[in-house]
Amino acid sequence: MSIIRVENITKTFGEKVAIEDISLSIPEGKIFGLLGPNGAGKTTLIRIINRITIPTAGTVWFNDHPITDADVAKIGYLPEERGLYRKMKVGDQAVYLARLRGMSTLEAMAALKKWFVRFGIEDWWDKKVEELSKGMAQKLQFITTVVHKPSLMILDEPFSGFDPVNAEVIRKEILRLKEKGATIILSTHNMESVEELCDEIALIDKSHLVVTGGVDEIRHRYGSNNVEVIYTGEALSPAEGVFDVLSDEEVSGRHTAVLSLKEGVSSNAALSAVIAGGVAVNSFKELIPRMNDIFIKLVTEK
Repeated sequence: MSIIRVENITKTFGEKVAIEDISLSIPEGKIFGLLGPNGAGKTTLIRIINRITIPTAGTVWFNDHPITDADVAKIGYLPEERGLYRKMKVGDQAVYLARLRGMSTLEAMAALKKWFVRFGIEDWWDKKVEELSKGMAQKLQFITTVVHKPSLMILDEPFSGFDPVNAEVIRKEILRLKEKGATIILSTHNMESVEELCDEIALIDKSHLVVTGGVDEIRHRYGSNNVEVIYTGEALSPAEGVFDVLSDEEVSGRHTAVLSLKEGVSSNAALSAVIAGGVAVNSFKELIPRMNDIFIKLVTEK
């Protein structure tokens, strides 16, 4: 079931087309990556889903009905542009934002205290926001995004500015929230995070949807049908009708070769042909492209 369906969304600002005729579905309980280069239209689409911006054409559906302001209250949105009231105390700021999301003061304080302990910032409750480091401030904004237990969370570049240790803390929290049933839209340029976290993705470039689907399915779809084989024995020769040898490096009697399989040839058939060549195979694997390579390929070619 889709928690969000975007149907034929177009948004123009005067003569400028920000996004054009985009349709996609975001499945419930999954992490959905929204990808694209700067200026592609990702933020415009996010703002339309949040009803911050009204589309020129098209409809956003939330749980099979046109999205309303009441539905937006069930969304937690962490924008790329961070913003906190610097002169407020940290605890007061967090309670204020939680109350804007419909929580009572008592509910907010109880939930926030738990989150502050989880993130190791409980000692900062009575300090001013301006005293926080950038990483601490971003932890605070993440907490205020998720404290009201939204069914849909939209996180725009949630790892920006974090050191590796705190980035890992946020990654674990995103996965934990998914396990508890939340749906998460993750907008990021970090392709490593996409491969690690996302179930499905959509790539937007120059206002248009370029590709959408499961991460594994897309990586296989844009694969080059190459395999890597590590073996010992005499150097492999091309097998007619099965594979060509693109490269073969030998170090201390151990070969690492990249084979290009002929169209329609399966990995099993290629492995059988390699073994028939009289070598001892230590490792055999498909070379599936990384999301970073696919991102560059699609954006550059388009």
